[in-house]
Amino acid sequence: MGQTTPKGGWVNLMPNIVVLVKRVPDTNARIVVSGDRVDLSAVKWVISPYDEFAIETALQHKEADGGTVTALTLGPADSDKVLKDAKAIGVDEIVRVWNDTWNELDSNAIQSALAQAVTDLGAEVVYCGKTAADTGAGSTGPGVAERLGWASVSNITDASFAGGITVTTPVEGGSAKVSVSGNAVISCDKGSMKVRKPNVKGIMMAKRAQVNVVSADAPSSSVTIVSQSPPPAKPAGKKYEGGSSAEEVARLLRDEANVI
Repeated sequence: MGQTTPKGGWVNLMPNIVVLVKRVPDTNARIVVSGDRVDLSAVKWVISPYDEFAIETALQHKEADGGTVTALTLGPADSDKVLKDAKAIGVDEIVRVWNDTWNELDSNAIQSALAQAVTDLGAEVVYCGKTAADTGAGSTGPGVAERLGWASVSNITDASFAGGITVTTPVEGGSAKVSVSGNAVISCDKGSMKVRKPNVKGIMMAKRAQVNVVSADAPSSSVTIVSQSPPPAKPAGKKYEGGSSAEEVARLLRDEANVI
């Protein structure tokens, strides 16, 4: 990235990159509903898996163009762990946006607060996972882009940074290469990208790292969770033996399972 100066010189402007990360229950965790709420007291918390691809893409962008990568999350102090996990992987700065008056925030409030934090950090490009492992809504990237007035590119599976940002994103019947110029929020899918793992040095540095806590304004939430319930239990299976059952099995596969 660069621009010409008034005297005709060329100045290299290294990008200020922000990557959004979210604290979610481990995808292998057993989720229990107690009363009318999910009980998360005993689950292990991790970075949302698609956010790891966003971190990797952001780090590759920095390696190509220089600059800094800041990991940003929204949440209470418990969220510091995922920021330090991102620091161990290689991000430069870790920032958490939170206000102790907040309780349950809907997507509008979350995206508004994140957009304000991104603006305050002076970011030029934002990377995030295509969707969070807990809600699966996939609205954060486009929602933050809308509030910033930036371009939005979703579900990218590859990126290159020679002469600018070029990403690969799915389209009907295949994929498309998209050139991204100016400010943008880019959400990341798995694709062929291999996520790097933290090394011992990174882990030790992350333990000592300080989380920068900032505040932001968020509109009152208009959507609240009334109750939560587990999915209905699957009916017991049926067992058939012998050739005489073949006709009945075929009928059930056709009329009930709809597989033939």
